[in-house]
Amino acid sequence: MVAYRCDRVRFASGDERRNIFDVRYAGTRDDFDWDLEAMGQSGHVGNKNIRAWAVGTRTGYTFARVGWTPRLGLQVDAASGNEHPNDNTLGTFNPLFPNGYYFTLAGYTGYVNLIHVKPSVTVRPIGPVSLMAAVGLQWRQTTADAVYVQPNSPVRGTAGRPGLWTGVYVQFRAEWQITPNLAGAVETTNFQVGDAIQRAGGSNSAWVGIQLTYAW
Repeated sequence: MVAYRCDRVRFASGDERRNIFDVRYAGTRDDFDWDLEAMGQSGHVGNKNIRAWAVGTRTGYTFARVGWTPRLGLQVDAASGNEHPNDNTLGTFNPLFPNGYYFTLAGYTGYVNLIHVKPSVTVRPIGPVSLMAAVGLQWRQTTADAVYVQPNSPVRGTAGRPGLWTGVYVQFRAEWQITPNLAGAVETTNFQVGDAIQRAGGSNSAWVGIQLTYAW
C-alpha cells in the first residue's frame, strides 16, 4: 500500500489524497513467462471520493529450441476513467509517477482511461542482439473522460466527446548488449491517431530514438 498527496490539483477543487493497493505476480515456467499486476485506488480530491483501478499483464512464450529463439509476447493494460463527471466520485486512475517507456520509448501514451493491447515478436539473431516488432491498439475506457498523454495530461477537447478508439502504433526496437556494463538500442514508433484525437486537432506522429545505457 502507498499513500499519495497532491495539493490544489486542477481536475477537481481541493487537495488530493490517494491510497494505492497493488498486487503483482511474476514468474517463469518452462518456456512461458508472465508479469501480472492489479491496482486499486481510494481516497478523495476535495469533496469527491476516489474509486479508481488499473490492471496490467505481460505474458510470453519463447521457442527456445528454434533458431533465433523467437518469443511471442502479449501485453494487455486497462486503467479507469471518470465515467460520471457530475457525481461525487472520481474514477480517473492516477499512475503517480509514470514511465513512458512502459509502452514505447517515445512515451506518447498516459496510463489513464486506457485499454491497450500489444502483441509482439522478439528474436535474437546473435547472443547479445535482440530485435522486436510490436503493434499497439488503444481505446479509452470511457468517452466521458479525456484521452491522456504522458505524464498524466488530458488532451484538450476529448473529454465527453464520442469515440473510444484512440489509435494504433507500430514499434520496432533493436538492442545490443555491447559489454556487461554498456547497452545500446535503436527504436522507431509510428502512431496513427483515432478520430477522437483528430477532431481535437491531433495528428499522426513518427519517432526515432537512439539510446545508450551504462550501468555498474
